[in-house]
Amino acid sequence: MHEISELRTRGVGGVQAISHRPMRIAIVAESFLPAINGVTNSILRVIEHMTERGHEVTVIAPSPGVTAYGKARIIRVPSFGFPRYPELRIGHSRAFVHDVLQELKPDLVHLGSPAVLGAASLRAAQDLGIPSVAIYQTDLAGFASRYHLGIAGRSIWRYIANIHRRADLTLAPSTAAVWDLRERGVDNVVRWMRGVDLVRFNPSFRDEELRKSLAPEGQIIIGFVGRLAREKQIERLKDLCKLPHIKVVIVGDGPMKSKLEKELQGAIFTGFKSGEELSKLYASFDIFVHTGTDETFCQAVQEALASGVPVVAPASGGPLDLVQHGLNGFLWTETSRYSLVGAVTELVQYPVKRERLAANARPSVDTRTWSGVMDELEGHYRSVVGGLSFAYRGVAA
Repeated sequence: MHEISELRTRGVGGVQAISHRPMRIAIVAESFLPAINGVTNSILRVIEHMTERGHEVTVIAPSPGVTAYGKARIIRVPSFGFPRYPELRIGHSRAFVHDVLQELKPDLVHLGSPAVLGAASLRAAQDLGIPSVAIYQTDLAGFASRYHLGIAGRSIWRYIANIHRRADLTLAPSTAAVWDLRERGVDNVVRWMRGVDLVRFNPSFRDEELRKSLAPEGQIIIGFVGRLAREKQIERLKDLCKLPHIKVVIVGDGPMKSKLEKELQGAIFTGFKSGEELSKLYASFDIFVHTGTDETFCQAVQEALASGVPVVAPASGGPLDLVQHGLNGFLWTETSRYSLVGAVTELVQYPVKRERLAANARPSVDTRTWSGVMDELEGHYRSVVGGLSFAYRGVAA
């Protein structure tokens, strides 16, 4: 990254001229409120921080939904529900987006997990000469395999990779995601990790009364937080529910909830939680387990670590950047049917080891504040607006 710093210092492409002035940012959200997911939450953090810094932010998102969030205006694009996943809305009007961007005249377009609406918006931005930053966030090919559409995986990857190749810069949340893209010919990609709210997710929220209500016999509490959908592979917790002296607690909602309640006998399902309720649940776990193997980052893992909880997560994708095996948690592999259960069992049986990993959990993420992460994003914005996107191509993450 040294060569990029030099170019910034010299003011190549007018970077010095735009280094301090507020920018007009158009965020194209493939998914947004009222849908709550990783893409939505990341975009909300970008809106909050960029508007607080004085930038003008407009969001273009599928209809229906709110038309404002904080200081940002939300422009809704005509959309339709995705088959078998009706809450996922697909925006599809390139002409509509072209007219919106032409009127807004933004300094750049931020493409949040671009797919259908993102691809149309990228074409419109290129027609209008507007620079673009694409955020790779969702492993659509992996999700396709979980929904028995594996035959479409290669086509989906070709489609997604083509979008990111055409953007001026792609930001990927983990080392694994960066190399997944580079393997498919996307060279204009660097790593941009997610931040975590260290005030909201904090060991101080540990609640003994809550723990007693969840595990009245003093069991070790194994927690999961996330959307109850097929791609999260939560059924893997079934074997854990059979172990003695533990209580499995599942926080979240989604289309798989009824099926999972029948399969995971003895587990507690809290439903969707937010705010202080969620903070207390995280901090009151003894071990956090993540089951999905298709995560490009996995914010839930980072929130658990910030809450002082050791994590057991798959040795694939985003968690590889977050979980340091034997230091703040354990990594398991799906190639062994005993790997996940074995990792949890070891932490249950050896409390001293569990306490040591818990002590290392928060320090492993305490530098990843959202403010610092947004400083980095703003730097990427200004470099692309200043014409430096060429400098990223081929530069190691």
